Amino acid sequence: MKKSLYFILMVFFLFQTANVFAWGTTGHRVVAEIAEKNLSKKAKKELAKIIDKQKLAYWANWPDFLKSDPTWKFADSWHYINMPEGLDRAGFDKELANSTDKNLYKKAQFLIEELKKKDLPLEKKQEYLYFLIHMIGDAHQPLHIGRPDDLGGNKIKVEWFRKPTNLHSLWDSALVDFEQYSYTEFAQVLDVHDKAYNATLTEGELADWIYDSYGTATKIYSSVEANEALSYKYNFDFKSTIESQLLKGGLRLAKILNEIYQ
Repeated sequence: MKKSLYFILMVFFLFQTANVFAWGTTGHRVVAEIAEKNLSKKAKKELAKIIDKQKLAYWANWPDFLKSDPTWKFADSWHYINMPEGLDRAGFDKELANSTDKNLYKKAQFLIEELKKKDLPLEKKQEYLYFLIHMIGDAHQPLHIGRPDDLGGNKIKVEWFRKPTNLHSLWDSALVDFEQYSYTEFAQVLDVHDKAYNATLTEGELADWIYDSYGTATKIYSSVEANEALSYKYNFDFKSTIESQLLKGGLRLAKILNEIYQ
């Protein structure tokens, strides 16, 4: 009886926590795998001193797994930055500048600067690197730059192939997993462009990329109504958007890591 109760509680816990994971495990690993394929030789060498022979994808979901540890509760807000709707670029930049130091944008900037320090202890290098890998992925899941009133789409209930879910969870994992790729396969089919094309996707800096995700989030919000039943057509309509966001996330993560470890 005790074993049965334990099993039920574990299943319940996993179901609940899955709803707060960004990009799901597959999406984050796709971003990390694309990044690894685009690292400079110097960056690969420096990263090997931190994670040895392990792949970036191995650590891509570590910050989400930490959510099971209540002592890491303070880091929950590092995964997103909620923004009011209808902002132009000037208004968006003002919101960024005035935002809390504990959101995705401010914390990612902090991690980047810390990782450039040569005397940073190895344990801190690892912790900060794992968070940065994950957070740059989060920055490209558009609803992590969503609206505060609906918690980035978490309060917008929809159906996905007749199963109840919410808009945020749909974009976190359902649309990615619908493709039925492993993370290595997904990275391989997306990262097929030449350096010139990739360079156009990595122009600008973090604030520009987050604003880009904000614009995509606006389109996503306008694409559904509460309790709408979604299936094949929705996937067809947003397939290219999902693929673009994953590719951008990976290439831009590579750019950041190459700059840190130049």
